[in-house]
Amino acid sequence: MNNLIQRTITGIILLVIVVGSIAFGKISFFILFELIIIGAMYEFYSLAEKKKFNPLKIYGIVIGAMVFAANYFYVNDLIGNKVFLAIIPVIISVFIIELYRKSEYVFVNIGFTLLGILYIAVPFSFANYITISSELKYSSNLLLGFFFLTWAYDTLAYVFGVSFGKHRLFERISPKKSWEGFIGGTVSGLGVAYVISIFFTELSFLHWAVLSVIIAVFGTYGDLVESSFKRNIDQKDSGNILPGHGGVMDRFDAVLFTLPLFYVYLQFVQ
Repeated sequence: MNNLIQRTITGIILLVIVVGSIAFGKISFFILFELIIIGAMYEFYSLAEKKKFNPLKIYGIVIGAMVFAANYFYVNDLIGNKVFLAIIPVIISVFIIELYRKSEYVFVNIGFTLLGILYIAVPFSFANYITISSELKYSSNLLLGFFFLTWAYDTLAYVFGVSFGKHRLFERISPKKSWEGFIGGTVSGLGVAYVISIFFTELSFLHWAVLSVIIAVFGTYGDLVESSFKRNIDQKDSGNILPGHGGVMDRFDAVLFTLPLFYVYLQFVQ
């Protein structure tokens, strides 16, 4: 019971911070996502270190923060698209730096460093394109709708899973996830999508409903992938910064898969 109370309080505080930062404006949005990226990448590289690997933690985090910043400045028409050519020397530099470290696991370290950027910084960067219109105006509605759907599915799947879960969804990776939780969360998400469509009219109910199913399916896979990382390293949580939830990666693991897919879907319907 204490864990549930702790989890609920942390969830409410986090919801207020995320929603408030996104809704307030593009500066607070930028700061929020940079902090999330830095926290998640720090946890990701720390998990690798627990296996005695040695990725370029600080350098990788700096690159990840710069990837998000470059996309932010680009969509706000503050820099040109040629800035993305800088990724070529950056990738090469990771290989060169590793030469001078005299590491035992050279390619593993390089792989983890680059994977942290690809797995965390790149997916979060798509949020920039969701919030900026073709007229370069900042709008939070679509991104807020995305997070409401994500949290609704996650919360309701947890409730249904705890209450009715008997049939394991993917027991080898996550013994607690159940088909009952997945189905209950998915169906409930459709109801939440209807409510969202009333307030965020940029998309019709049909599109919000489709997006809710995409979030349910691929958000679950995102959760399972992160769980497989932790299981391989014998860790229950990616961190402990969020009481009752674990780490930043634990709270945003579903977003890493669903946010890019959310953006792709929007390109076909807007």
